[in-house]
Amino acid sequence: MSASFAVVGCFTSPERDARGRGIGVHELGRWEQVSAIETPANPSFLCADPSRGLVFAAHGDSEIVSSYRVDPETGAITALGQAASGGRNGVRLVLHPSGRFLFVANYATGAVTTVPVAPDGSLSDATSRLELTGEHGPHREQEASHPHDVVMDPTGRYLVVVDKGLDAVFVARPDPETGELTIVGDARLRAGSGPRHVAFHPVLPRAYVVSELDSCLTSLDWDPASGRLAPRHVVPALPSDFFAKSTAAEVVVGPTGGFAYVSHRGADCIARIALDETGEPTVLDWTPSGGPVPRYMTFSPHGERLVVANEQGDTIVEFAVEAGSGALTRLTSVAALSPSAIVFL
Repeated sequence: MSASFAVVGCFTSPERDARGRGIGVHELGRWEQVSAIETPANPSFLCADPSRGLVFAAHGDSEIVSSYRVDPETGAITALGQAASGGRNGVRLVLHPSGRFLFVANYATGAVTTVPVAPDGSLSDATSRLELTGEHGPHREQEASHPHDVVMDPTGRYLVVVDKGLDAVFVARPDPETGELTIVGDARLRAGSGPRHVAFHPVLPRAYVVSELDSCLTSLDWDPASGRLAPRHVVPALPSDFFAKSTAAEVVVGPTGGFAYVSHRGADCIARIALDETGEPTVLDWTPSGGPVPRYMTFSPHGERLVVANEQGDTIVEFAVEAGSGALTRLTSVAALSPSAIVFL
C-alpha cells in the first residue's frame, strides 16, 4: 500500500533552541497537517512500521523511547506509551525485521540497547545493552563512545552501528529470540572524522558513511556473508571554497544507486555525489538546502523527491530528483517548527 502520510518529529526544548511541540502528521502531496501530538521532549529521530501503522521515537537529552499509532484513513495520531531506553540522549533507532525489537543508539552513554515491542506497538523497558569500546578520536567531541546511527543491513541479519566518538563502524548480530546484540566486526575510519550516519547501496555490496566532524564521505565494501565492512574511498563533501564552520548531518543513496546526497549544517547545502558502476563516489555539485541546518533528509516513498528537514529554518523542503543526472530542483517549502526527522506511513 502506498504511503499517505508524512510523520514529522520536531525538537521542543530551549536547550535545543527549539520551537516545536512534538510530532505532526501531514498529508502527502499537499503537506497539509492533519493531526499533531505533544510528546516527551525532543523526538529526535523516528522509525516507522507501515504494516501496523506505528511510529517510534527516540528522545534527545532523555532516557526514554515512545510509540504512536497513526490511523490509516484520517492520519490521527495516538500515543501508545513510553519505556526506558537503557541509555541517555537517544538518536537513531531501528526496528528489527521481526517487529519485536527496537535498537536504540544512546549517544551520551555509549551503548546500543534493545527495547521489546509488543504486537500492538507498546514498549517494554530495555532488556539488553551493547557497550562499544575502542580508542576515542582526538576531537573534543570524541571524549568517549558516541553511537549515532543504527541501521539493519539489506539482508536483515546484521545491525550496523556508527560511532562518532570512536571513529568506527561496528557490525553486530541480533539474537532473533531475545534481540541481544553480539559484535562480529568493525571498520576503523580516519581519526577525528567523527562518523555519523550510514546508508547502503541498493544494488552493490557497498555502504556509505558520512562523517560529521570532517564533512567527508567514506565508501566501504560490504560482505553480507560475514558481516565485514572494509573502507575503500574517502572524498571531501563540502564545497572547496567554503571556510566557515559546518558539520555534515545526513547521507542518503538514491533508489537506483546512481547518486548519493550529503547534507551540511553551516554550509546549508546538499552535495550531489555520483556513484559509478563500482560504487566509487565523485562529488558533482551543491544545492542550497532551502533553510539553515538541514539536519535530516530522506527520499519520498517512490524515490522521485528528496525531502529535507531544515531544523533551524523551520521548513521542510521538497526537491525533484532528475532521473538521469540526479540533479535537484527545489519544489515546495512547508512550515514545520524545528523539524528533526521524517518517516512515511
